[in-house]
Amino acid sequence: MVILTGNTLTLEEVRRVVFDKEEVSISQESIDRVNKSHEAVQRIVKEKRVIYGINTGFGKFSDVLIDEEHVEELQLNLIRSHACGVGELFPEVVSRTMLLLRANALLKGYSGARLVLIERLLELFKREIHPVVPSQGSLGASGDLAPLSHLALVLVGEGQVFYKGEIKETKEVLSIVGLEPLTLQAKEGLALINGTQAMTSMGVIGYLEAEKLAYQSEMIASLTMEGLRGITDAFDEDIHLARGYSQQVETAKRIREYLAGSQLTTRQGELRVQDAYSLRCIPQVHGATWQALDYVKEKIEIEMNAATDNPLIFDDGEKIISGGNFHGQPIAFAMDFMKIAVAELANISERRIERLVNPQLNDLPAFLSPEPGLQSGAMIMQYCAASLVSENKTLAHPASVDSIPSSANQEDHVSMGTIGSRHAYQIIQNSNKVLAIELICAMEALDYRGIDKMAEQTRNYYMNARKIVPSFKKDRVFSKDIEAISTWLREEKVSSVQS
Repeated sequence: MVILTGNTLTLEEVRRVVFDKEEVSISQESIDRVNKSHEAVQRIVKEKRVIYGINTGFGKFSDVLIDEEHVEELQLNLIRSHACGVGELFPEVVSRTMLLLRANALLKGYSGARLVLIERLLELFKREIHPVVPSQGSLGASGDLAPLSHLALVLVGEGQVFYKGEIKETKEVLSIVGLEPLTLQAKEGLALINGTQAMTSMGVIGYLEAEKLAYQSEMIASLTMEGLRGITDAFDEDIHLARGYSQQVETAKRIREYLAGSQLTTRQGELRVQDAYSLRCIPQVHGATWQALDYVKEKIEIEMNAATDNPLIFDDGEKIISGGNFHGQPIAFAMDFMKIAVAELANISERRIERLVNPQLNDLPAFLSPEPGLQSGAMIMQYCAASLVSENKTLAHPASVDSIPSSANQEDHVSMGTIGSRHAYQIIQNSNKVLAIELICAMEALDYRGIDKMAEQTRNYYMNARKIVPSFKKDRVFSKDIEAISTWLREEKVSSVQS
């Protein structure tokens, strides 16, 4: 059971409740905070105090006062008008995460929303009724207005949802499960959409996959080390302690453990004095990716527990401040950092693939072909990997350096963090396929070297992967092999190869 407090949610807890369906409950302290915050909003409406978003318009309309009898209409109009998302849909798992993170943020008690609103978000989460949310249309400041408006539509019985593997009209699904649409009260529409939960949820799912891929990349690189008879001296602990980066030290340690007992790896001077950088510098490059991922993890976990709407209510309504916590710059930077870090895992992987297939760089059959010339073997697999890493380079261009004014120049600097999170996710998918290609090629090289000479851990990994993709006997449609291994790498059962 994961207890939501608004302050303590971790990535590991998100993984358990989103993927493993662990139950969620709400802490009593957060319930008390939510109730007090909502009572403050009710007093403001009754006392006719002029507060942004409660009884005023939005954005450039912040100076337009709204009569008390139109407060509920104001909130509904806000949600409908802001639901302008376009393009491909966010993956359903991202939509599911958005429900969880929006509920957690409202439980901080700074937003003025009723408890019933939060309970409905979590009820949808529990019943796996996930809002259909287009992925394009957010500037990443003023919150993820368009994506979160599509989420909010579901609470009022509008829009569409994913339900039991299909996309259905929300009203139909609510009727099936016996839930009535809610009527949004003062500030509740704004509280639902003024937040960074779209970019953060996309970032959460991306990070969890990137972390998995980073561990797998070390094991796959270890198989390549054996396939190319790599020199293990480069992984000696003293080298890495001498530089001082803990992530580099830990990467080298894991690879030493994976390769322990191998009869295929070599020592300095046995075959050659030094390996190419793509082998020799694995701890330095992969370790640097871990440094970036550690940074990303820290920022995501802060943001998951952040109050990111506007205005915020403090001191039981005595202090209400319009600020800018909805601005996505911290997550925008983190997503751009993750893009670059994961793209580099693919970059160095593609260089190892080249060393596995290029007969000028190894003593293996050309392109790992069973009959070089008659059969092309892995030749075009390297082309595919090269294409993917090149695409990653364009996607890795930082979204956060861009901005464009909106709302008649009232909102004149924005983060583009949601674009960054989407591009990061695409880079992760591309990199997964590059590493799948490296694994296929490394296994083929190991067939020539001798499976019986492999280290115990790498051999076990090889045997499991061989259940997915068999050895080359003759040319076949390798696209299917790449997709099969790529899917296998994403599966939870191989989510961690840490020893």
